[in-house]
Amino acid sequence: MRRTLLWCVLASTAAGAGAQDLWPRVEQHLQQLQPKVVAWRRDVHQNPELSNRELRTAKLVADHLRTLGIEVQTGMAHTGVVGLLRGGKPGPVIALRADMDALPVAEELDLPFRSQVRAEYQGNEVGVMHACGHDAHVAILMGVAEALAAVRAELPGTVKFIFQPAEEGPPAGEEGGASLMVKEGVLINPTPEAIFGLHVISGIPAGMVTYRAGPLMASADWLYITVKGRQTHGAWPWKGIDPIITSAQIITGLQNIVARQLDVSKEPAVVTVATVHGGTRKNIIPDEVQMSGTIRTFDEDMRAEVHARIKQIAEAIASANGALAEVKIEKAVPVTHNDAALTERVLPTLKRVAGTTGLRAQPRTMVAEDFSYFQQQVPGVFFFVGVTPPDQDMALAAPNHSPRFFIDESALLPGLRALTAIAVDYLQPE
Repeated sequence: MRRTLLWCVLASTAAGAGAQDLWPRVEQHLQQLQPKVVAWRRDVHQNPELSNRELRTAKLVADHLRTLGIEVQTGMAHTGVVGLLRGGKPGPVIALRADMDALPVAEELDLPFRSQVRAEYQGNEVGVMHACGHDAHVAILMGVAEALAAVRAELPGTVKFIFQPAEEGPPAGEEGGASLMVKEGVLINPTPEAIFGLHVISGIPAGMVTYRAGPLMASADWLYITVKGRQTHGAWPWKGIDPIITSAQIITGLQNIVARQLDVSKEPAVVTVATVHGGTRKNIIPDEVQMSGTIRTFDEDMRAEVHARIKQIAEAIASANGALAEVKIEKAVPVTHNDAALTERVLPTLKRVAGTTGLRAQPRTMVAEDFSYFQQQVPGVFFFVGVTPPDQDMALAAPNHSPRFFIDESALLPGLRALTAIAVDYLQPE
């Protein structure tokens, strides 16, 4: 992110004294936008759509951007929307991102705008809910776009608004998400020199902003293990090979990887088996058991070691029982890594808009985010905004992905102010 001397001179001359007054003017627009942002969030919340199926949400976004006079591209990575706001003065290009997809979760909150949507997911009819707050992300970035468009003539530079589908992962057999957007050229023509994004999160007081330089969120890999035995009567286990008990031993064995085989003083890691499917009747030992889970790490060497140990343990335990274990691991999402210099640059902005009591450092978290694919191409910063009512016990707040995940809408304005202020401050000449 070095700027040439020529660029600094040209930008400073073009900006003039008006640049110093840009943020107060933008902030006035933000206050007026708050009711709109709440309304957009509620609309998207009541009409959630699963990954790669965000057609209604994409239309809402695209129509809004067009009313602002922003150049709009639709259909990227299936349903993604990209808006380009060209400022009236010369300056750098930056990108701001929001994700749009919901989860196959049936909402349990008693809200006037609760989701009652149902859809097909992996062959089953499921409830659909914005259980991770992407509805808030969409609404916030729509608000940022409107606020910046209002000062377009004075804006030094260009802002690319990326509304991304399928952050939660595309359906089986499909591509999607940030990786597909990158593949289809979202970060070219023009290429941003920095990208920023936020995520609302439970367990942090509403409106509080948290940040971290370096690794913030873990890499995520998907684990699939099929254990093949030999079916027999439940009363005659010796006449078959039991994949149920073999699977139980494998699950226990895998927990030893983190507990006993990794140097966790270097980096944390998680190995989770989340699903186990096998058998059809209580007195029949089946031929096969299928398991799936996830692997979370922060270090590429450790990531490779965990993968190797999983395969070794599963195959060895199965072999000892006369069974066969087939292990498949899919690399899904890299580590979300905030550029240290860029984080340092935007920290004064976050301090100004959040205040000394509204900003704190964030420890690493084992959840993952495909924003990391953008960060592999250009420097980026990703931060959190708390959404739990301040008078609630943070430890008891329903987490993201829960059917009871709740957003205190007072957090929307702080999120809106933080992301907009980062854009304004970054674009203005130093």
